[in-house]
Amino acid sequence: MTAAPRDGGGNPGAAAVTVRPRKVLRVAWACAVLSVVFFTVIAVLLRNSPTGVFFRLADQIAMVLMGLFVAGGVLLLARPRVRADADGIEVRNILVTRHVPWDQVRGVAFPDGASWARLDLPDDEYLSILAIQAVDGAYAVDGIRAVRALYAAASPDGAQATSEQS
Repeated sequence: MTAAPRDGGGNPGAAAVTVRPRKVLRVAWACAVLSVVFFTVIAVLLRNSPTGVFFRLADQIAMVLMGLFVAGGVLLLARPRVRADADGIEVRNILVTRHVPWDQVRGVAFPDGASWARLDLPDDEYLSILAIQAVDGAYAVDGIRAVRALYAAASPDGAQATSEQS
């Protein structure tokens, strides 16, 4: 989690908070590297296989490319990030990035037993925040507190809503 002073606009004294998951990031990178290594080893060993099937260079290249595609898919899990400042919050999950102004947020919650935090929105909707995950422990607690502090500072009813959900 990083906090930095704002560059301009809005409230110049307010800090911007950026949170990314830690453990999932490490696991995703390790799995991506292992999948590329695994598919590369399979590709090298294909030529020497006594199965009666003739594997050529194109088959070996295809196996390595499959490993790269699998690694790319696994690395999508490392993509989540949340950025919050005085104007609103930007939530980047695996495929979609969404910016929500604070006036549309009804609360910042981390329900009991949940794997990640969420933004409560109008009409009983919510937006999952995959960047703040329970497996990160104290880091996740610091991240949710920083986001809640920005929410409370940005909205007059924010302090009440966040204290009810703590």
